[in-house]
Amino acid sequence: MTRSIRPDAVLVQAVIAGALSFAHLHDIAAAAGQDGWKAWAYPISVDLLLVAAWRRLRILRSTGEPTRAAWTWFAVALAASLGANVATAGLLDLTNVPAWLRILVAGWPALAFLGGTLLVHTPPTQPDTPAEPAPAVSVTPEFVPADPAPEPEPLPDAVETAPSVPALPAPPPDVPPALVDHARKLADAHRSATGHPIDADTLRDRLGLPGPMADQLATHLA
Repeated sequence: MTRSIRPDAVLVQAVIAGALSFAHLHDIAAAAGQDGWKAWAYPISVDLLLVAAWRRLRILRSTGEPTRAAWTWFAVALAASLGANVATAGLLDLTNVPAWLRILVAGWPALAFLGGTLLVHTPPTQPDTPAEPAPAVSVTPEFVPADPAPEPEPLPDAVETAPSVPALPAPPPDVPPALVDHARKLADAHRSATGHPIDADTLRDRLGLPGPMADQLATHLA
């Protein structure tokens, strides 16, 4: 079974336009002093850079990466192709090419090599990984236990006459009564915890008192 070849109008137009552009680039290169096989290599170099830049541009668009470099080299190759096509329209005397055009044609191979290398070997940019937030440090307020409340004593079966409570000794001189009360609570808690009366060193450390005052309080609370 044979297939019928149906020419595509767009494909035919592309072949014609490519052939004309190829010929114009060859004519410019030959007029600028690049004779022989070198004049034929210039159109291939320009068209290959144009195709490579367009292909790279499509890949970068599909991956969402920046396309500025690909657009730059695509514009350079397009300008070279367009410039050659316009220059052969009679704007330049191909028998007497200006010096700046000879410089551009002579420097094109290095420029095309640089562009092709950057387009092919530029690695894709890695997405920025968000920095992990530092773990929140919870500051727990220091819990200061209150003085343990004394356990209630069981009630006696029969009401007995309460013994007389001896009078408390007078506090040391020059000591605030509130400090004496607080020291007495500390002494009671220490006695309940250890079974021994509080000493002057412990009282000094707990209340931050000078030595003589701590000794007087310890003697008073013993």
